[in-house]
Amino acid sequence: MSTATKPVLYEDDTRAWGLVEADALMLLSKLPDNSIDAVVCDPPYGIDIGGAAWDGRDIRRGRSGGPSVRAEEAFERWTAQWAAGCLRVLKPGGHLLAFGAPRTFHRLVAGVEDAGLQVRDQLLWLHAQGLPKSRRLPEGLATALKPAYEPIILGRKPFEGTTQSNLDSWGTGALNIEQTRVGNARYWPAHITLSHAPTCTDAAICTSDCPVGMIDRARPKTQASRLFFCAKATRAEREAGCQQLPRHTVALYTGPRRSERVVRNIHPTIKPASLMRWLVRLAVPPDGIVLDPFCGSGSTGIAAVMEGRTFLGIEREARYVDVACARLTHWAHHAAGGTP
Repeated sequence: MSTATKPVLYEDDTRAWGLVEADALMLLSKLPDNSIDAVVCDPPYGIDIGGAAWDGRDIRRGRSGGPSVRAEEAFERWTAQWAAGCLRVLKPGGHLLAFGAPRTFHRLVAGVEDAGLQVRDQLLWLHAQGLPKSRRLPEGLATALKPAYEPIILGRKPFEGTTQSNLDSWGTGALNIEQTRVGNARYWPAHITLSHAPTCTDAAICTSDCPVGMIDRARPKTQASRLFFCAKATRAEREAGCQQLPRHTVALYTGPRRSERVVRNIHPTIKPASLMRWLVRLAVPPDGIVLDPFCGSGSTGIAAVMEGRTFLGIEREARYVDVACARLTHWAHHAAGGTP
C-alpha cells in the first residue's frame, strides 16, 4: 500500500481515543517500542471484497516479490510486514486479535507467525447469516458455499521472563477471564462466539436460521449455546453518530437477487460492537491502550471507549476516516455520560 499519505491526527476532548489518517505500515514504524497493550483489528482479507483496491490490488502492488509470486503469497508477506510492526510496538506478552476470511486465514496465521508473534489460539465468530456470493449454474450447480463464520487469530508477543514476572513488569501476558465469563452461570469463555439472527426478538425466541436457536434445539437439555453470543450489527448501530455525513447508495450483495441500501456508514465489513467489546475485555488490560492499524469505521475504537480503554486507530482511506470519527465521537460522548 502507498506510504505517501501524510499522517493526520483526529481526537476529541475526552482524550479516550485518537485516529490517524495514514498508511498502517508507515505509521507503525513511528510508534514507540513496547507502548501498546494489545492489538485488536479487522485487517483486509486479500479477497478483493467489492473490488476495493485496499483489499486486493494495493496489497499485491509492490509487495509481490516479482511476477511469479501468487496473490496469496503477496498477502502473506504483507501480513508479515504489518504484524512485525505490531510486534515491535506491543509490550512483551501483549496480545493480537485479528479477523480473517476462511479462504485466506492460513496465510494470515503464517504471516503473523513469521513476524515473530506466538500463535496462541483460533477463535470462531459463528454468525450463520452470510449471503451466498456464488455464480448460479444450470442444474443446481454453484461455485461457493454460504459464508457462516469468520476466524480470529489470537497471537501474543513473547514474554520477558516468566508469566508472572512479565505481568508484574508490563501488565500484559494473560487474558481477562473473569471479565469475559458467559451467562448467569459464569462459564469460562470459549474460543467460539455465536451470533443471534438480526430478527431474533430475544435469546428465547429465535428465527429458524438462527445459529443459537439451532444449536439449542438440537440439545435442549444441555443448552449447548452457552457460549458468548451477540447479534450482528443493526442498522441503527452502524449509523449512530453519522447523521451529518452524506448519504450513499451501496449494494447489499450481488447476484440474481442483488439489492441496494441508502447508508451514511459506507464501510462494507462492520463488526458488531458487542463482539468487539468482548474481545477488548478479553485481551486488553484495564486502563490499557488498544491499537487498531486498520480502523475502518471504528468498531474497535467504539468497543475500547465503552470498555474504559484508550484507543489509537490508523486508517488510510479518507472516506472511512470520516465515518470512524463520527462514530467514535458519538460513542465516546455516550461513554462519558452524555446522551447517545
